[in-house]
Amino acid sequence: MSSDRIKIVWIYPDLLSTYGDQGNTIVLERRAALRGIPTETVSLRSDEAVPADGDIYLLGGGEDRPQILAAQRLRGDGGLARAVQSGAVVFAVCAGYQLLGHEFGGEEGQPVPGLGLLDIRSGRGEQRAVGEIVGDVAGELNVPRITGFENHQGVTHIGPNARPFAKVLHGVGNGDGNGFEGAYSGRVLGTYMHGPALVRNPGLADLLLRWAVGRDLPPLDDSWAGRLREERLQAVMT
Repeated sequence: MSSDRIKIVWIYPDLLSTYGDQGNTIVLERRAALRGIPTETVSLRSDEAVPADGDIYLLGGGEDRPQILAAQRLRGDGGLARAVQSGAVVFAVCAGYQLLGHEFGGEEGQPVPGLGLLDIRSGRGEQRAVGEIVGDVAGELNVPRITGFENHQGVTHIGPNARPFAKVLHGVGNGDGNGFEGAYSGRVLGTYMHGPALVRNPGLADLLLRWAVGRDLPPLDDSWAGRLREERLQAVMT
């Protein structure tokens, strides 16, 4: 990883790109540029090899069949696993979050092997979670309260080698009975939040950028983004 240039890899937009999740890429590019940090973005189709030299890897949401196909191709490719071993940052949403784990539920609820890059196991719940989600992020991540949109039927259980990303204040999140949303381990972080998540939560985008460059970043003027964010939070929590 280079500290003066960030390589962003948007994995399989032809399979995993629902609810505008590609907006996460745009936000990272913009917030890096405002700090004078150049970026290179690679939009990687599912028939292409995953480069192991990226700094930030992004995975979005998707339907059951594309999710299964993505997991199969990523397991066979091995590039993402090699990148994680080298210290790369991974941010995954919804279906992308599930496939980072040891297994997830397939079209008929059958277990499908995941990538094993995050100590979670996901299956299919009885009810679908649809709507706004709000949560307080784990304190050590130093990210303000999060807001997003969830639309999934997954239930995700966190193993001993991962930690909850946030505690749910409104919404469902992992649906594990513990009131958690998302999970992380090292620089690998997954969430059920669409929105896109990094558009709604610039503090989360900055966390990924800090991880990628390995240092603190100068603050940005987020007055407009902050105002819109507060309006969303107030609308949900009141």
